Amino acid sequence: MTYRIEFVSSAEKEFKRLPRDIQERLLKVFKILEIDPYSEILKIRKIQGRDDLFRIRIGAYRLIYSMELSSKIVIIRIRHRKDVYHHL
Repeated sequence: MTYRIEFVSSAEKEFKRLPRDIQERLLKVFKILEIDPYSEILKIRKIQGRDDLFRIRIGAYRLIYSMELSSKIVIIRIRHRKDVYHHL
């Protein structure tokens, strides 16, 4: 089963503002997520205190996403690790 990845509008803008090398790494992450959103390769962690949110570490950046019922992954935030958890 493949999953569909969607961005909230703010996360899409954040992605476009990232350095090119981080964007390329994220594209590889997205390909793995489409196949298995709980992949051990990505070292996915649940966000403490939030059962519906997960995070993936990409260097100094973090990708925050949630799973929807209809095989959909919603990318909520992509930011530097010092800023990503504010106002979740």
